[in-house]
Amino acid sequence: MRRMIGGALAGVLALAACGTADEPDTAGGDTGGTTAVKLQLQWFVQAQFAGYIAAVDKGFYREQGLDVQILEGGVDIVPQTVLAQGQADFAVAWVPKALASREQGAGITEIAQVFQRSGTYQVSFADSGIKAPADLKGKKVGNWGFGNEFELFAAMTKAGLDPGRDVTLVQQQFDMQALLRRDIDAAQAMSYNEYAQLLEAKDPKTGALYQPSDFTVLNWNDIGTAMLQDAVWANSEKLRDSAFQDTAVKFLTGSLKGWAYCRDNAAECRDLVVKRGSKLGASHQLWQMNEVNKLVWPSPGGVGVLDETAWKQTVDLALTTKNQDGQTVITKQPEAAAYTNEYVQKALDALKAEGVDVNGTSFQPTTVELKEGGA
Repeated sequence: MRRMIGGALAGVLALAACGTADEPDTAGGDTGGTTAVKLQLQWFVQAQFAGYIAAVDKGFYREQGLDVQILEGGVDIVPQTVLAQGQADFAVAWVPKALASREQGAGITEIAQVFQRSGTYQVSFADSGIKAPADLKGKKVGNWGFGNEFELFAAMTKAGLDPGRDVTLVQQQFDMQALLRRDIDAAQAMSYNEYAQLLEAKDPKTGALYQPSDFTVLNWNDIGTAMLQDAVWANSEKLRDSAFQDTAVKFLTGSLKGWAYCRDNAAECRDLVVKRGSKLGASHQLWQMNEVNKLVWPSPGGVGVLDETAWKQTVDLALTTKNQDGQTVITKQPEAAAYTNEYVQKALDALKAEGVDVNGTSFQPTTVELKEGGA
């Protein structure tokens, strides 16, 4: 889903290497008339990655002459490290996390910004009185750590709070149990995952599922401290080769066609994700598909195009926001080679020639009915 880095980057990189050591190297090899490609996800299979899964299952990669293998992520896998080590051709990673790895020497380049918006929330019970970041003062504030907290810390700093002194920071598990037990006052959540877990739980006072009105959500997009998340990264060394550049365009063409398909066929894409072995239930995955579509669509500049204003905000926050230990995500401006829209623009040109809607201007999310436990 997301695993940004904290101060101990070297240890995390070592974990990533251990988690993928048995994977053979890939170099875009040819397999029976198609080019073999590996895509490293940043988390377990779920609708967060539905566009890539649909591109495999619906044959969109095959149309481009590619045989794409999707590598599942996990707690001990850092996708940009797998990519930099040559064990994958492309990887999905949050921008701040990947920029930190680049600063540490990882040779990776962003080639598409699929998520146009942040999906991170800070959620509290409505009766807690937390209606703005300033209201977190004196509260027990949960966060996952590993750098995931920088949007939260940026919001608190903007509100005049010192994250290291004005709140009690609590290491949060990757679920919402601490909030539901009221062990903490506010919890970190992704709009497409943990927030739904709250709405899939029963209120012990009523015996019915919790409702959105039971909670207050701080959305960093609204507050102005959002940072760019799921992007497609490529190995910078491989991008020097013209043949791999062609592969990158073809990969993005298939991937973005998959995302357009999931925009228009959310329920079917949910089924494709469940079929692939997701551990999450059907109603939860449909919620996730719907919420992820909100992060992708509409895409005014074309799906996958990196907006330079959003890039600048992410970089500025990564440079200036400090965690409780006084560390920032990065310490210097990334060089111009950190990203390019060259390949995604070629992919969009190909898709528009096919008649694919690459902007999704008319996209409207649906209403999803969650079931207990996300079943």
